[in-house]
Amino acid sequence: MNRIITVSREFGSGGREFGRRLSEELGIAYYDHEIISQIAKRTALSEEYVQNIVEHHRFRSFPITIGRSFYPLLDPVFEQCIAVYQEQTRIIKEMAEQSDCVIVGRCADYILREEQPYRIFIYADMESRIRRCREKSSGEEGLTDKELRQNIALIDKKRAKYYQDYTGRRWGDRLNYDLCVNTTQTVIKEMVPVLAKLFMQ
Repeated sequence: MNRIITVSREFGSGGREFGRRLSEELGIAYYDHEIISQIAKRTALSEEYVQNIVEHHRFRSFPITIGRSFYPLLDPVFEQCIAVYQEQTRIIKEMAEQSDCVIVGRCADYILREEQPYRIFIYADMESRIRRCREKSSGEEGLTDKELRQNIALIDKKRAKYYQDYTGRRWGDRLNYDLCVNTTQTVIKEMVPVLAKLFMQ
């Protein structure tokens, strides 16, 4: 069985950097935005449109394992959303079958539950998250701390709803993970080599 590590994270906690550095430290594959790119290729939809579906799913809840035989899909937009999530599930499973890997976000911990991945959740206090967002300079330069705090809270709310809708579980609940890492006032590139020893064979 391949060594699979899934990383869920609060926005601004450094979870993406953590996952990338962990994969480099272990010398294994890293998947994040690549999943969106593959969905776009297979569905002939633009990456922007797929990303929008994933981030702004404005439709009723349903389990991630839903199949066409169990639900009458009469709404074309809803059906397209279902197709994107089904393709995402297939792609994540294929990636996990190919080799050892680190997969960031997208309910991978739940999708791959039968493969028993090592599930990590990254979190940090709000001040650290604001600081990291400003250091990344990813479009938040003109926002006040209050506005940035509201933006972070909104993104986390969407991630929590996404996870709840498609897994039936509570996002961030420590019982859903094997390791919860607090990156508050830490340097991730110094932390990762220490934690990577947990996964070295």
